[in-house]
Amino acid sequence: MNDVSGETMDAIELLIRKAERKDLEAIVALFANDPLGGHGDTTDPEAFADYAAAFDRIEASTLQTLFVAVLEGQVVGTFQTALHTSLSGRGSSSLIVEAVQTRADMRGRGIGERMLRHAIGEAREKRAKKVRLTSNAVRTDAHRFYERLGFVRSHFGFHLPLK
Repeated sequence: MNDVSGETMDAIELLIRKAERKDLEAIVALFANDPLGGHGDTTDPEAFADYAAAFDRIEASTLQTLFVAVLEGQVVGTFQTALHTSLSGRGSSSLIVEAVQTRADMRGRGIGERMLRHAIGEAREKRAKKVRLTSNAVRTDAHRFYERLGFVRSHFGFHLPLK
């Protein structure tokens, strides 16, 4: 994997590693503190069992990985990857990046870029033909960020909420 511990970022060390159960509260706090996400994430202790069950499903999967970015012992970012293989494209695989989140007070320091570069490295290791991500239409700053990293707007996305 692309372990980045030891590389400095503005004279501080950033570690990107697979998330562990002990990181779960910090990861949930990142999502709950996102005013644009609209996913209903919360730090309410009654909701923790839902997050723990999801963590267990992700951790048990051979095709998904949940990552954290750690700076000075604190979780300052997270993202998730999933390898998707399709018959189209001659059976090619894509690495899907989801739930990219950097702690609000840490944005603009290169953490998001390091997380995405890590995901791109993972895609190369897994011989994926492309990296895919979706972004909420209201996240215009994020869109400029993704484009700066070389991502190209190419598809329209749709979703159907199920109850």
